[in-house]
Amino acid sequence: MTTEAFDWAGDQMCVTFTRGLDPAEVFARYGADPARSRLLDADAASDLPTGQFAAGAVSLLRSGRLGDWTFCVEEDGVIGSWPELLAALSRSTETYSVLSTEGLAVFQYWRDGQCLENFEPDLEQPPSEHPGPWWDRVQEALAGREGSGMAAPVVALVLDHLGLTLDDATLAAPWPTLTIAEDEAPTAPRGDSYAGEGPVPPGAVEIL
Repeated sequence: MTTEAFDWAGDQMCVTFTRGLDPAEVFARYGADPARSRLLDADAASDLPTGQFAAGAVSLLRSGRLGDWTFCVEEDGVIGSWPELLAALSRSTETYSVLSTEGLAVFQYWRDGQCLENFEPDLEQPPSEHPGPWWDRVQEALAGREGSGMAAPVVALVLDHLGLTLDDATLAAPWPTLTIAEDEAPTAPRGDSYAGEGPVPPGAVEIL
C-alpha cells in the first residue's frame, strides 16, 4: 500500500482503530458526549475551534465505522496516544494507535486494557529485549526512509493489515465529528497495565 493518498496522516494528528465499537461508544470512551457529534465533512470540520484557537487544549475528533473496525482521527491533539484513554478504548476489545506530533511518531497496540506494543517507528533498536511482531512489520515498511513523515506509512500498514480504506477522499466525506478538551478525556490511574516508561514487554503476542 502506498502513502500518496494519506496526506491526512501527517503532523499533529493521532488516529486509533478499535474493533467492534460504534462511533458513539468510541466518543464516549474518549470522554466526549456522543450526543454532541454532528455529521460533518472535512471542510466543515476544519472550521471548528481547536488547538491554540480554542480556550485550553481542544482536539477535533472524527470517527466512523469501517467493517468491524471504527477509526477516530484526532487533529490538534494527542489524547488518542494516552495510556489511560487506550486502556479504556481497548477494554474487551483491541485498539491500534498511531501518533505524529512535533517530528515524533509513536505506534501502540492495546488489547483488553493491556499495552502489548509501544515504540517509536524510527528507533534504530527495539525498545525492549523481546519486541512484538509489529516492530518487525513497521521496520520493514519504513526500510530506506529517513527523517520525518513516519506516521503515514505506519497508518497505511495498519489499514492494509485490517483490510480497510481510509485515504484522503474517504476521510473527506461526512463523518460523526465533535471537539473535546483534554480535561474531558480519561485520566484514571494507569494501574499495572502500563507503567508510563516504555512498552510493556509483550511476550507471546498474537497478531489479530
